[in-house]
Amino acid sequence: MSTSTTPPRPQAHPEPAEPATLAAIPSPGGTEPEVPRYAPQWLQLREPADAAARAHELLDPLRIRLANRSGRATDLVVHDLGCGTGSMGRWLAPLLDGAQHWILHDRDPYLLHFATVGAPKAAADGSRVTVTTQRGDIGRLTPDALAGASLVTASALLDVLTADELETFAAACVGAGCPALLTLSVVGRVELTPAHPMDQEIADAFNAHQRRGGLLGPDAVREACEVFGRLGATVRVHPSPWRLGAEQAELTAEWLRGWVGAAVDQRPELAQRAETYLQDRLADCAAGRVGVVVHHSDILVLPRPAGGAG
Repeated sequence: MSTSTTPPRPQAHPEPAEPATLAAIPSPGGTEPEVPRYAPQWLQLREPADAAARAHELLDPLRIRLANRSGRATDLVVHDLGCGTGSMGRWLAPLLDGAQHWILHDRDPYLLHFATVGAPKAAADGSRVTVTTQRGDIGRLTPDALAGASLVTASALLDVLTADELETFAAACVGAGCPALLTLSVVGRVELTPAHPMDQEIADAFNAHQRRGGLLGPDAVREACEVFGRLGATVRVHPSPWRLGAEQAELTAEWLRGWVGAAVDQRPELAQRAETYLQDRLADCAAGRVGVVVHHSDILVLPRPAGGAG
């Protein structure tokens, strides 16, 4: 789960035997990687905006694919990568028919706890929804790791991958014949009203920050379409913008702090002017005078089914 559009525990109910799940992928050399920590408060604050933004237009083609999958008499098995506090499952599971087993992946056990506690219990038709969690590095998925998966999902993930990680991820999905619903990837465009002379300068610095260390940032959607298309998958893209007004003032304020903070981190010479800009924007936000559209795109990837199955 990314902050790019910024800034674990109760006993599970006994479950029937489920299809084999993706084992946690160890870090190189068996060492435990440093776990990036995204504040649950931020993820919870943005969840309603995420749910409102995700592209419902991609759900019908996804439902058709899932209805025609091989083994459709068994539960849907959904791998949710970088699940954070589990917002994707809470949004999507109640929109799909049939019994579902969600495998929630994140490197942070703290977030996996929140995802488990808040997991949905029922599908659209009342069928049961169960969850398990897995820790591991999603950057090294393989087709074998996704064997038996019905669907891969992720939110705000593509933009924090490198080109090599995207290639590995795409090869795993396509190799397994597994569709993927990848939502809320930033595309590098932000609109603020009323306009301010520094808006574009901050936006450019933020976009450069998103590309640091070879991350795809705002190029992720274009790159993903090219990579999946080259591997023979059908790719559908639909806009999924955040639209933040006076009713989302708390989220807007937190997003502004993260957005400006990343810009200053990228270009420290902006610090003094950016602080004035931020305070002006926060004052407007508190007064209900600022509106923000943060542009994202959702992607539905439909690879050829493994083994030619429907």
